Amino acid sequence: MSSASVAVPNPARDRMAAGEIALGMNVRLGHNGDIARIAKATGHDFIFIDMQHSLFTTETVGHMAQAALGCGIAPMVRVRAPDDPNVPLLLDNGVTGIIFPDVETADDARRAVNAAKFAPVGQRSVCGGYPYFNYAPTPLDQAISAMNEATLVVCMIETVKGLENVEAIAAVDGVDVVHVGSNDLLVSMGKPGRFGDPEIMAAIERVIDVAAAHGRYSGFGGDRNLERQVQLIRRGARFLTTQTDIGFLMAEANRVTGGLREALAAKAA
Repeated sequence: MSSASVAVPNPARDRMAAGEIALGMNVRLGHNGDIARIAKATGHDFIFIDMQHSLFTTETVGHMAQAALGCGIAPMVRVRAPDDPNVPLLLDNGVTGIIFPDVETADDARRAVNAAKFAPVGQRSVCGGYPYFNYAPTPLDQAISAMNEATLVVCMIETVKGLENVEAIAAVDGVDVVHVGSNDLLVSMGKPGRFGDPEIMAAIERVIDVAAAHGRYSGFGGDRNLERQVQLIRRGARFLTTQTDIGFLMAEANRVTGGLREALAAKAA
């Protein structure tokens, strides 16, 4: 394989590098590669496979990642913790980004980077035959560099403690995205479900500013209000989860059944 061809695509990274917004679909229900194609067809740049809250096996995620790579959308996985032992296994089998929940300290962020990035940035172990290169023999120095560049390390700020330490977290070499988990952060603030509250809005804006100051991308999820999403994207957020696959299915199913029942009721009247 020539050096010119040694590259690992990551559409989410490319969007953000261009100063645009990367949109991701949270995946909790879909358990095969079809969900990657649906996400791609509906304008998303990445899938956010949720292994923290849903029953996915590593093998299932590997098949989904292969489909995502094939159709041009970034497969990313939220694991269970910065020390989740599945991180290198997922990355060795096609995943191009790891979302680490509950990052509260710089040490948490360093452990996340160590698991997801090769030396000299982290401590990820090397294996042979990577799916990113169609398993073709690839000069290891070039392969490692390409994979480090493509692998996004996303640190989620989900607690008041994490917010207090966000400057130190963002300063850790190898962190790519600092992402606010609005639901959990609101619970930590004692304000569950109060999206749009001035305190959470100020927290997200702070994360946006801190991330930019350290050359990182910022993002947020959980708040599905379109007006606030647009406001924060214009403020500088570049990594956004739009909705879960469950939410999309429920919304469309309710629209169709509600419309039918409304039409039938109107005709009967």
